[in-house]
Amino acid sequence: MASSSNNSPSFKIILGSSSPARRAILSDMGYEFATMSADIDERAIRREKPEELVKALAEAKADAIKLNLVDGCADRDIRDPPTLLITSDQVVVSKGVIRERPRSMEEAREFIKAYSGDRALAVNYVLLTNLSTGATKGGWDIPEVAAAFPN
Repeated sequence: MASSSNNSPSFKIILGSSSPARRAILSDMGYEFATMSADIDERAIRREKPEELVKALAEAKADAIKLNLVDGCADRDIRDPPTLLITSDQVVVSKGVIRERPRSMEEAREFIKAYSGDRALAVNYVLLTNLSTGATKGGWDIPEVAAAFPN
C-alpha cells in the first residue's frame, strides 16, 4: 500500500465496480476505498476479439465515472488529488464464443453446460486511471480453465 510517513494512504482509491469479489480484494489488502458503478450499456459495446472487448468495457466504465465526477454527481472530496480509479471487465471464452455476465440463473446454467469438456479462458482487463494526471495503465490476465462439469 502506498503510504505517507504517518502510515495513512497517500492516495485515494475509487473502485469502479459493484463486484463483491473486487471489493473483497481491496478490503482484504487493507485499503480504504469508495465505490462507484458506471451507468453504461455494456451490451452496446461490441468487439470481435475478447481482449479488445474487455479493454473497451473497462475504458467505457472509467469514462462514465470520470464524467459523473466532473458533472458533480459524486462527492467532490473523493477527487482530492491524487486519486486512483480502478475499472475492469471480464468475459469467458469457450469454443470460440465470448460469454459475458449471464442475465439469469438459467443462462448461467447454459453457459456452464457449454463449457463442459472444453477449455475456457477467463479474459480479464484491469485499468488504473490517475484522476489527478489523467495517466492510465491497464493489463490483461487470461487464465485457462479446464471445464469438467457434470451434465
